[in-house]
Amino acid sequence: MAIGLDVEKPPAPENTEEYDYETCPFYGELSVRGQVLEGEVVSTDMDRTVVVEREYDVSVPKYDRLMKRRSRVPAHVPGVLEPLSVGDTIRIAETRPLSKTKSHVVVEVVEESGGGV
Repeated sequence: MAIGLDVEKPPAPENTEEYDYETCPFYGELSVRGQVLEGEVVSTDMDRTVVVEREYDVSVPKYDRLMKRRSRVPAHVPGVLEPLSVGDTIRIAETRPLSKTKSHVVVEVVEESGGGV
């Protein structure tokens, strides 16, 4: 419970001189707060960023049914959790804005996919 969440702390970075401590919640200065979401990695094309897609149900009162919705959230990947692949189920936590679109950081890999890209 290194960052205030019930997640395991990953092993320390191997190359300590080149490691980006500013954007690491485990060994650096990045604090996590707010939402903790779980979803599936759908894109790993960007450098140190993954796109996480989560599916949820929304009630439609007119038809008394549930409708499925999806949202995509870009999240920063700390160096100690790399590499991630498409299909992995991960847990992300809200943090301060890291760029124009990124305000979440990966804190745990829940389940790894069998294949990869």
